[in-house]
Amino acid sequence: MKEEDFIKIIQKQTESTFLGDDCAYLKDLGIVITQDNFIEDVHFKKEWATPYQIGYKSAVVNISDILASGGKPKYLTIGLSLPDYTDNKFIDELYCGIKAGSYGAKIIGGDITGGSKIFISITAIGTTVDRKISSRKNAKLGYAVITYGNFGISSKGLEELYQGKKDTIAINTHLEPKLNPEFSERIATKIKTDYAMMDTSDGLADALFKIAQASKCTIKSIYIDGMFGAEDYNLVAAVPKDFLPEINNYKIIGEVVDFNGAVLEIDGQKYSNYDELNLYDHFGG
Repeated sequence: MKEEDFIKIIQKQTESTFLGDDCAYLKDLGIVITQDNFIEDVHFKKEWATPYQIGYKSAVVNISDILASGGKPKYLTIGLSLPDYTDNKFIDELYCGIKAGSYGAKIIGGDITGGSKIFISITAIGTTVDRKISSRKNAKLGYAVITYGNFGISSKGLEELYQGKKDTIAINTHLEPKLNPEFSERIATKIKTDYAMMDTSDGLADALFKIAQASKCTIKSIYIDGMFGAEDYNLVAAVPKDFLPEINNYKIIGEVVDFNGAVLEIDGQKYSNYDELNLYDHFGG
């Protein structure tokens, strides 16, 4: 069983119209909301990361989803499960990191329990005031596909951690990824038409495939070094070409075309099935 299969079952049972994007857009409340878990020995190892870095990244993975929706990070609630040997210094440094990774969002509550390993579950809420919210299904024929930054550095950092290395540029990028709120804000506050945007936490190739799949189109992209890696936490968007003058510091990597039998096409290589990307799956490795 794979993560996508689980999501399909959950969607069927809940009959929710909100599943599908990284944030649920609650238009009646004027908010976007998301939740991510951050688990010891799954997402991090204590011997690799300081308490500050653990807290920082546990917040960033949620804030990144808010930015991908076009929302402005506003509030966080934090659920913690901690081993009984946890001391005050760890909590102090952990929350210092969470605060730094919150990008201005305020911590407003949560819950704390005991457990055998460190488990952090954060719910992030963003405001949608004066912003147009994205959806994966909003990529339209003729849209340009744009992104920024470098890819694959975080994946390299993870490899270096497994090799026993410490304090390299790649490792620091993996443990303390930097977000780009300006890219999100510029699009969400200026654009008037529907658009698609995702973060690249599961890889640039993953985001391109999922946008095209949800939009029932094909995305044709150039190959980008590191695009099959993960945890870069950049943003990728599909926007009208005539909107591009409104954005700064981006690069065009592709375009949206009519569905041609493949969901994603990278330098002529066609991918019709998600498994063909050979990306990491939580339940399949």
